[in-house]
Amino acid sequence: MGEKVKDNNPTMEDDRLNETIKLHSAGATVRHNSPFEELESYKNEIEIDQSFREEWVIPFYFELHRNDEEWVNRIVELRPKISDEVIHKNLGDFNWRTRSTGAFFAAVKDKKEYIEIIGTHLLKSEVCYAGRTYAKVLAYFNDEKGNEYLERYLEYYLKRKDLYFDQGNIFQAVKYLDKINGTNKLDRFVDDWKEFSKGKFQNEDNDDEMETDDLKKQIDTIEKIINTAAYKTSR
Repeated sequence: MGEKVKDNNPTMEDDRLNETIKLHSAGATVRHNSPFEELESYKNEIEIDQSFREEWVIPFYFELHRNDEEWVNRIVELRPKISDEVIHKNLGDFNWRTRSTGAFFAAVKDKKEYIEIIGTHLLKSEVCYAGRTYAKVLAYFNDEKGNEYLERYLEYYLKRKDLYFDQGNIFQAVKYLDKINGTNKLDRFVDDWKEFSKGKFQNEDNDDEMETDDLKKQIDTIEKIINTAAYKTSR
């Protein structure tokens, strides 16, 4: 008998493994069903290329929560180049790095028209790690529709004790908004928060321990970027 020729075609198992690795890298580490399945996520028709990632994603995604002067000045200089196309491409890519960056760019450009895309991404929670940025951006916009996305998130995900996603970041955002708006939206979530957070956080029985100082610094940084850019433009 002749030597068996090795089949170099990828097997179905290889395909599934490669897809799993790709999803994991994108941040889709937990697959889950939710009542938000009917919401349609914004997705790019064409996958972004490496040159776009190198220019508009890689230099920023790991820095989005900085608040130092060097970062502020860097984004102020970049701001005129951040186009709607750049924001759309980032938000439409299935990856936590791009989606986080796109949401941040929408905020520093003060573009509320992206609230629906960001809010839908938040509710569907298709990728991890992006929720903190979504929460910050929606809290910065402080728009009625955006605030509703935050509340809808807590309504559902605080009852999903099996899903440890961005409940803490969203709870913090709603608490921050209550402070600046003089509202009490958080009250109806406190009991669910205490139940959800048992064993997950220190001082989980006291929602007063959920500080908003860091979030305020992050939002102040966005405002500083916008105000500095406006001042430079007016000179």
